Amino acid sequence: MDKPKVSIIMGSTSDLPVMEKAAKLLDEMGVFFEMNALSAHRTPQEVEQFAREAEGRGICVIIAGAGMAAALPGVIAASTTLPVIGVPIKGMLDGLDALLSIVQMPPGIPVATVGVNGAQNAALLAVEMLSLGDETLNQKLKAYKQNLKEKIVKANTELAEVKYKFKV
Repeated sequence: MDKPKVSIIMGSTSDLPVMEKAAKLLDEMGVFFEMNALSAHRTPQEVEQFAREAEGRGICVIIAGAGMAAALPGVIAASTTLPVIGVPIKGMLDGLDALLSIVQMPPGIPVATVGVNGAQNAALLAVEMLSLGDETLNQKLKAYKQNLKEKIVKANTELAEVKYKFKV
């Protein structure tokens, strides 16, 4: 059985609609991952144990999504040397509360942070990290980004054909 390289952690399963975007991207790229719910406030011992043991299990990058107080990414980062990518999840204050909680880490405890509900970008960042040592994954990433470019070029061509009375 293949071992996961990325761990997707969310504060509760109510975060799944956001965090599954990371899972889908990793799946598309062929990156083995795991997905769990752990709460920095409700299961603090389990979070710390997970973070301490992740590297030994072969995890290379952790994506941690949380809303409101959003302590989960920082608590994980405090207990591991692995890169942690925080995903602020929209909640009470349109995600601003979670965003500010994640980006204001103290010196020595870095957490890379994507935009509110940006789980897909978190997965892309994880893939970029992993692709530094994996040429096959690097080629998949390049093809993915080329496809993004082609979609915009096609959309712009189609937009040029849309007619309006005063459009020149």
